[in-house]
Amino acid sequence: MNLLYWLDPWEFSPTVVIALLVPAILFVRGAHKAKVSIPRRISFWFGLVALYVALHTRLDYFFEHEFFMHRAQHLVLHHLGPFFIALSYPGAALRAGIPFSWRQRFVRPALETPVVRKLLDVVMHPVVAVTLFVGLIYFWLMSPIHFVAMLDWRLYRVMNWSMVIDGLLFWWLVLDPRPAPPARLSPGKRVLVVIAAIPPQIMLGAFIFFTPRELYPIYSICGRAFTWLSPMRDQQIGGLLLWIPGSMMSVIGALLALRHWMRLSARGRLRGERRAKATQGVTQGVTQPASVPASGQR
Repeated sequence: MNLLYWLDPWEFSPTVVIALLVPAILFVRGAHKAKVSIPRRISFWFGLVALYVALHTRLDYFFEHEFFMHRAQHLVLHHLGPFFIALSYPGAALRAGIPFSWRQRFVRPALETPVVRKLLDVVMHPVVAVTLFVGLIYFWLMSPIHFVAMLDWRLYRVMNWSMVIDGLLFWWLVLDPRPAPPARLSPGKRVLVVIAAIPPQIMLGAFIFFTPRELYPIYSICGRAFTWLSPMRDQQIGGLLLWIPGSMMSVIGALLALRHWMRLSARGRLRGERRAKATQGVTQGVTQPASVPASGQR
């Protein structure tokens, strides 16, 4: 078996192909126009390829038949892939890849509709963003819901795509390198948002790891891919993947958000600092004493 065998989809999905091919084409068209650096290009392609591997390869069989493989899949879909795509900050390149007439006729009017703007305001709110990011992990790992999702292929795909979309929204919010505005959150709030997502992931991962009973019997019922791995060991490895790598990704995100904060502060691009400098300049101009001619000069 060669690499092409593993890249062959377990179940072909035109939705996955279209959803990943469209941003790839737009990025190729717009990367040169937007002057995207080589590291940012590598980051974008790494994230996009990671999503493809986790969604549309033969590995999907193992994702459906081992709990720890399922957790590895969601680690890529919710953390790794979206993280690297957001880290590349591809917005300018994707916009440049869309024909100008399309942007004027379709994209801009769609984004400016009240429904879309209100929806983005809600999902990008820091409290909602953290709740969704952590809540989706908890929701899909509830034993009854997880049981049904692994049996119904439609719900299985909804589960996977919900993790991808939420991961993109969350990491795009956290890793935005711009000051606020135009970014939705100030640099300090971005750090707090990603830090707030760490403890719930640790608690859930630890709970799954230390639980002495089998929480997800669906894998035993449908048949396990690795018969040499006991159900409890499989569950413990899955809990560790959520506990350690998942939390570490959030720690790395917090460090990068902190780095953006320090960079913006050093360049004086934070809104509070700009306002303070402007106020200081006005004050100095008002209080500057007028020059008085020397008393000996007449």
